[in-house]
Amino acid sequence: MDGLGDVAVGVKRGSDELNGASNGSDSKKLRVEEAPPSRVLHIRKLPNEASETEVIALGLPFGKVTNILTLKGKNQAFLEMGTEEAAITMINYYTTVTPHIRNVPVFVQYSNHKELKTDAGNQRTQAVLQAVSAVQSGGSPSSDVQEALAAASSPVLRIIIDNMFYPVTLDVLQQIFSKFGTVMKIITFTKNNQFQALLQFSDPINAQQAKLALDGQNIYNSCCTLRIDFSKLVNLNVKYNNDKSRDYTRPELPAGDGQPSLESSVAAAFSKDSNSLLGALNPLSAAAAAAAAAGRVALAGQAGSSGVLLVSNLNEEMVAPQSLFTLFGVYGDVQRVKILYNKKDSALIQMSDANQAQLAMSHLNGQKMYGKIIRVTLSKHQTVALPRDGLDDQGLTKDYANSPLHRFKKPGSKNFQNIFPPSATLHLSNVPQDVTEEDLRLLFSNAGGTVKAFKFFQDRKMALIQMSTVEEAIQALIDLHNYNMGGNQHLRVSFSKSTI
Repeated sequence: MDGLGDVAVGVKRGSDELNGASNGSDSKKLRVEEAPPSRVLHIRKLPNEASETEVIALGLPFGKVTNILTLKGKNQAFLEMGTEEAAITMINYYTTVTPHIRNVPVFVQYSNHKELKTDAGNQRTQAVLQAVSAVQSGGSPSSDVQEALAAASSPVLRIIIDNMFYPVTLDVLQQIFSKFGTVMKIITFTKNNQFQALLQFSDPINAQQAKLALDGQNIYNSCCTLRIDFSKLVNLNVKYNNDKSRDYTRPELPAGDGQPSLESSVAAAFSKDSNSLLGALNPLSAAAAAAAAAGRVALAGQAGSSGVLLVSNLNEEMVAPQSLFTLFGVYGDVQRVKILYNKKDSALIQMSDANQAQLAMSHLNGQKMYGKIIRVTLSKHQTVALPRDGLDDQGLTKDYANSPLHRFKKPGSKNFQNIFPPSATLHLSNVPQDVTEEDLRLLFSNAGGTVKAFKFFQDRKMALIQMSTVEEAIQALIDLHNYNMGGNQHLRVSFSKSTI
């Protein structure tokens, strides 16, 4: 969602470079699209450190690459494909899937040049092209060019899973990625509260094709988005075969201390669902069935885990059930909140299910709320009890089961795709047409923070606003999500993955 504006802006800027500044943006867009097909492609917005081999790698899956010219100072390059058909296929593909180099989106369009006339004596470029064509035709490149090729793509991919609403296991990754070649090794780990994996193919070309096809795709319907990059490692060293790491070439490896090898019952649950789940990366119609299977894996070892969280080290002077409902509601639908009567710096929060509880815990444990670092753990309680009729508990317990503010009520809702860790930048939506940037800056400054930057999206119904710290952004979200902007239009606030 946050990326849409950037793409449109990218298209417009590109046409300025081609045609000089022009009047209305619509005519600019049209002219870019009308550039006649050519086997030479113009690639823009490359990161400074992008290498020729990484640019060539963009064209590899579509056919033979015959020449390249990089304009270092301008962050641009020209890539010549062997045929016009290959170039057309490449443009058609990248129109729907934005290509990335080193995590930066790059823009590809037809060039006005029909062929590239470069100095054939440029030995480095020729060496890289020779290496690539050797591998493409199934030969092995000569040693002097192997190095150049290795830079283009390692056989090891680094995979990050965004919006991990349902747990993803090593076996699920193996099933998905083995469609593109032989998966040799996988290591999974959690870093910065995000599930990540390193996955090694037998051949860099397979890694390249898997990255092209899968980067940005969802494993389950509307969630668990794959973010894929090449790793700097060219070989993984796996010591144990268990549910965290696996070397498929060495089945004799031990499971390691206290690490169960994946239970066969769980593996069976996955293989049973595997056709619907990963047939062709179809969004899963039976999301619930897969989630149940996934739940058994993620929560194995957490006996009797429920959807109830225990939150401690709260600021008892400031905290109220409503503020906990709003903050934890970013990661799931909060059903009940109980601030403990005898220990008012602690609260029980009941989410819709164990996956939502897991998600909220991984994103909010260790964050600052009202000046205190909060601790979030799974509770032993299965539910949060309401006070008995007639007993007043000073408003410390609230039932939100029928709240209209639940973000995830609708299956497949867009909100599943926009679950991000707390960040200083907030995404605002449902902004009324007559509200100005000044109005919003003032509103968010009054929430007790400093607004560092602001950007409206093109339709002005959405915006990004950057506070000076994550804590300020958390506070602003608690205070202003569902704020009535007048005319019964309520502002929606969530954490953004973008910065301004």
